[in-house]
Amino acid sequence: MSELTLRTAIGSYGHTAALKDGSAASGLFQMTQIEVSPVTAIFRRMVRGLEFDVAEMALSTCLCARAHGKPFTALPVFLTRAFYHGGLAVRRGRGIASPQDLAGRRIGVRSYTLTPGVWTRGILQSEYGVDPASVTWVLSGDEHVAEFTPPSNVTPAAGAPNGNLAAMLRSGEIDAAIGAGPIPADDAEIVPLFSPADADARDAAWHRQTGVYPISHLLVARDDLLAAHPGLASELCRVFGDAKARYLKQLAANPGNADADTDTDGDADADAAQRRLAQLVGGDPLPYGLESSRRTLETFIGYNVAQGVIPRPVAPEELFPPETLAL
Repeated sequence: MSELTLRTAIGSYGHTAALKDGSAASGLFQMTQIEVSPVTAIFRRMVRGLEFDVAEMALSTCLCARAHGKPFTALPVFLTRAFYHGGLAVRRGRGIASPQDLAGRRIGVRSYTLTPGVWTRGILQSEYGVDPASVTWVLSGDEHVAEFTPPSNVTPAAGAPNGNLAAMLRSGEIDAAIGAGPIPADDAEIVPLFSPADADARDAAWHRQTGVYPISHLLVARDDLLAAHPGLASELCRVFGDAKARYLKQLAANPGNADADTDTDGDADADAAQRRLAQLVGGDPLPYGLESSRRTLETFIGYNVAQGVIPRPVAPEELFPPETLAL
């Protein structure tokens, strides 16, 4: 049995289940799983305290942390993906009927470096001509990377760092929000900017046009461990890939209904969501490896530079250990 034991903090997903139950294992290391809820709490603890050996990390937080010299490195294991037209909500009565109406408004978001925020701002600018600099970004929380200084058009909410975006919309503190959470269909004060069907159609059209499949979270590992254990990075990629392959085989064996949205079982809901993503992108809903996502990474890095999250462009190859680039 391996003498190397890694403290690992990752979410519980279908594609990580085999890692957590031990059926996907390595001869090089063992993993002691540290359960953290919500998953987003992992990011802060890793960035600020380096509490884990291997951890899940939001992509924009990873880029920002790298720019500030945090001693961990990304691996091309992309744990979660999402599309973002459906994440915009607006206050009724503010005259916001289209994305262009968001220019000059106050838009709430948990933090400026929040990955859904970066993706959404990038899409608003590239697809709808909404300059992020024309918006006042109102933060309900703080940044995971404490050293980060946001642009001058970013301001804390009245209740920050523990503000509630839905409450901020209801009070009129903000005109719109990214990531306010589920909105009841009969809500008298808040409405999605795009209906669910419209959001899905726009996501699909944008993906067909650009080839971009947004990454939300990926895997990171401590630099000292990677340096001390040659081959660790590629072995981590292999084991996570093994766990994902087991999950995809399970999905294929139980095709279910990709359009079902009434299942009360959380695992079944997650499986249905992955099937919907697979339909939208026409294949693997969870592609790993640099080359599977080069265009996506280039696009997102560009968004981060344009929005002032990181100071300069980086090539996707710079993000990952050399031994993982061909995986």
